[in-house]
Amino acid sequence: MTANVDRLAERIAEGLDRAVVGAQRTAFGLTIALLARGHVLIEGVPGTGKTLAVRALAMLLGLDFRRIQFTPDMMPADVIGTTVFNPQTAQFSTRLGPVMANVVLADEINRTPPKTQAALLEAMEEGRVTIDGTAHTLPNPFLLCATQNPIEYEGTYPLPEAQLDRFMVKIESGYPQEARELELLERVAAGFDARELEASGIVPVTDAAEVVAAQRAIRAVHLSAGVRDYTYRIVAGTRQNSRLTLGASPRAGIALLLAAQAGAAIDGRAFATPDDVKNVAPLVLPHRLIVAADAEIEGTTAADVLHDILAVIPVPREG
Repeated sequence: MTANVDRLAERIAEGLDRAVVGAQRTAFGLTIALLARGHVLIEGVPGTGKTLAVRALAMLLGLDFRRIQFTPDMMPADVIGTTVFNPQTAQFSTRLGPVMANVVLADEINRTPPKTQAALLEAMEEGRVTIDGTAHTLPNPFLLCATQNPIEYEGTYPLPEAQLDRFMVKIESGYPQEARELELLERVAAGFDARELEASGIVPVTDAAEVVAAQRAIRAVHLSAGVRDYTYRIVAGTRQNSRLTLGASPRAGIALLLAAQAGAAIDGRAFATPDDVKNVAPLVLPHRLIVAADAEIEGTTAADVLHDILAVIPVPREG
């Protein structure tokens, strides 16, 4: 079954590469979250392909896609839906919001107030939304991809720790290297248009049934006692580090283990190794950590602290 998962991941990666130049790490992070039934936060300066990558992924999956452009005046009902009164029938009916889709792009999520951001918490954690006391189950599979700009603070509302902790993966979307950006310009000169992805060969490579089957398959990937212990040591290491004021939660440890299973399946293996854990840790953990003020003044980042933690924790021999 893992062979099917690695072939699916390969098709997704190849498709994303047609749309976004140098998208290997982005494709890996998106696929990890998709297979492990997590969610993705993509952070990067404008114009680095954040929205394009999610649009292309939705097209490749052949799933229902909705984009929510977050603004300061958006209300929770604009996201999850509400009940409306029909004067002709004198009855209330439920109008479901744009979150009721397989792939949802929460574009510039930090531009909307915390009240509206919080409307996504139930959807992310439980796969449902509640409207006037009635629960509505989200489509299966469900993947929320949020984007945010890290350099603009005017008119933005930073995501609270409780919401950041619900994103399994955070992807940094930066400027491409010289060779890759020249390749991008070459593609544009040859006729590539991001508004017409179908013309670039972005067509569905799978369907909902295969994605759900792949999600089930990764849960069968073997996790040895050594891998489980190694995962715990990393998470515990973040809580004991003096340069951090907030370490990784138990939810973070679960996410790290699930992401390692997905990484192993993408690699075509039916068992996870400590290297799988180590490989996905930079995607899963840094956004959940808070650097102490004195360390932050010195230029230390959460990724730096995690790098040092991974360097000192012994890797178990068993996988």
